[in-house]
Amino acid sequence: MPMKCSAITFAKGVTSGYLPLGGIMVSREILDAMVSVPYADRWMHAYTYSGHATCWAVGLRNLELIEKEGLVDNAAKMGARLLAGMRTLTDLQAVGEVRGLGLMVAVELVADRGTKAAFDPAKKIVGKVKAELETRGVFTRNVRDILCFAPPLVITAAQVDRLVEATRGAITAVLPARA
Repeated sequence: MPMKCSAITFAKGVTSGYLPLGGIMVSREILDAMVSVPYADRWMHAYTYSGHATCWAVGLRNLELIEKEGLVDNAAKMGARLLAGMRTLTDLQAVGEVRGLGLMVAVELVADRGTKAAFDPAKKIVGKVKAELETRGVFTRNVRDILCFAPPLVITAAQVDRLVEATRGAITAVLPARA
């Protein structure tokens, strides 16, 4: 019978980036495998900031605030709104695909939707769209031809709608013939 093993890593989000803290949560099966080897052969998992009391205190307090303020629920609701909003951009010929989970959404820009061909890198189209977004007050990053959005957990519906509107405006400003 196959084992069901899982691990989750976490880092700066647990303190909202105020202090360095990261860790890993593992299933019982993984833990048992880790501790079943002789002590001298065990995985060394203490790093530079491991176990610092101040960082842990900030992390615990931050988790309390996330729960108290309902930020996980807000992320789910606003993430669904953001994904739905960004999917309306697929009416633009330059948008090849929109995908996401929670508040992490990717908008892929393509030169040819049918073949999903990328833009000529020399034309720096995605960089131009990103720069146009910045003139509209939206700061994001890209990975190749993909605009990556990961707004804060406290984002409001009005801010999500503004983000979608700004993205549509930036794409159409840079690629008016493909709108």
